[in-house]
Amino acid sequence: MYRDIIYELQDLQYLKWSKTRNSSGTAGSFLKSYDDSGKIKKYYKLSDYDIINGIVGHECVNEIIVGWLMDVFGIEHLQYRLIHASILINDNKIETYLCESDDFKERNEAKVALEDFYISEKNVNESPMDFCKRMGWEEYIYGMLVVDFLISNRDRHGANIEVLRDRKSKSLRLAPLFDQGLSFVCRCHSKEELKDFDVMKDQKVQAFIGGNSTFENIKLIPKRYLKTLPDISDLDINDITSGLEGIMEEDYINKIREMLQRRWKYLDDIRNQR
Repeated sequence: MYRDIIYELQDLQYLKWSKTRNSSGTAGSFLKSYDDSGKIKKYYKLSDYDIINGIVGHECVNEIIVGWLMDVFGIEHLQYRLIHASILINDNKIETYLCESDDFKERNEAKVALEDFYISEKNVNESPMDFCKRMGWEEYIYGMLVVDFLISNRDRHGANIEVLRDRKSKSLRLAPLFDQGLSFVCRCHSKEELKDFDVMKDQKVQAFIGGNSTFENIKLIPKRYLKTLPDISDLDINDITSGLEGIMEEDYINKIREMLQRRWKYLDDIRNQR
């Protein structure tokens, strides 16, 4: 499981970072970069960055935890690597953990946001969920909704799900799930905020499929699908969140474990109801 983390400090000061504003309305930004010098194009992203305080978020660590969770469920996702790296931002040297991933497009494939594809191809009065069912993508969507509930994902808008099209072979597929960093306790930047954070609170989310409540969105999942999910024990959750000591503070890891435990119990109770 720990193959996804490189603990030894890597020199990535050659990367050039572009800014994506934090859509939450807070002061930070999400910086992204890429390296296309090799055979496979590699993408990089940082946790929430503040020009005054530096790296203030945990989003890259969240990506790794969510990836391990999706491995347990057998859900296809973009494989992120968490890398201990030295980088340059505005000529300032920063040591941090960042995410690296490979380009998931196959040769001849082009990508389009699911929202844009839906707008161009939907039937009259067809909801995004019904559209995905018609396209044969319902199992993908059910798995996504389960994970987004368990991690309290705030950011599954219509461009965070992508359609991959190969015009030569006329094939269509949904891209592996990606960008799950705005989840767990991503808005807790102090011990006081963390202590007061309710892991069962129905956080308002951006969700292209469903509404702005993950609790309401899991009602879109048929019980037959929920019953196919593997049982998740506290030991599994401890395993999913292990290997992060020294990367994320213990209090944050424990809060994430609490969220996964309590939300899984909630979901497990639903699927076991008659």
